Amino acid sequence: MNTTKPRYQQLKDLIIGRIAAGELRPSDRVPSEHELVAAMKVSRMTANRALRELHDEGYVERIAGRGTFVSDQRAQSALLEVRNIADEIAGRGHRHASSVVRQSRQHARGEIAKALQVEQGTDVFHLLLVHYEDDEPIQVEDRHVLASFAPDCLGQDFAAVTPSAYLTSIAPLQEADHVVRAAMPNAAVRQRLHMADDEPALVVIRRTWSEGRPVTFTRLHHPGSRYELTGRLEKKAS
Repeated sequence: MNTTKPRYQQLKDLIIGRIAAGELRPSDRVPSEHELVAAMKVSRMTANRALRELHDEGYVERIAGRGTFVSDQRAQSALLEVRNIADEIAGRGHRHASSVVRQSRQHARGEIAKALQVEQGTDVFHLLLVHYEDDEPIQVEDRHVLASFAPDCLGQDFAAVTPSAYLTSIAPLQEADHVVRAAMPNAAVRQRLHMADDEPALVVIRRTWSEGRPVTFTRLHHPGSRYELTGRLEKKAS
């Protein structure tokens, strides 16, 4: 195991890796706290925290009296899908365009390092773009990408292909977690989206995962008066 990470995180990574590799499939039983303690030589508290956080993050379901089982992620992703904004706009019969404000290499600090679950100073790429729908600004995309996941990121023309399309082309993005909230944007975002001074933004904070690890952390700002999120949850046939 990687000794630079806390033991509970090592356990989480191990289980997430087995899920990503298909060794553990939806509805498969996950080792119990007792089994993890015995097999991995960790404390009961460490095993409990690993399983608790896996449950909180949607990887597993804990059923009283039965055990812990791999969640069916498909039912969750239908509610709020990760879609390429260019495809969304084309689906409405409109024209997409984008402008690149920033495309640089940085060292992960603070919130970014925490979100990507990496050490402070880890290399990441910072992408800042404005997306347009029929020449009207509709989204500011502020994205950090783990450099080791997409080493050729800085060589891409993101005015021609969206970051979302590029990232899904190099490796499957297996899942995402989202937070959606209304917020008053800062002056830079307000100016880029042509928003009134008293207009709130609709903000989507998103992490995407590949091969059992978070690889991107993104803030998407939209003008509240010109954008809405919709979703539909379909029941899977049994």
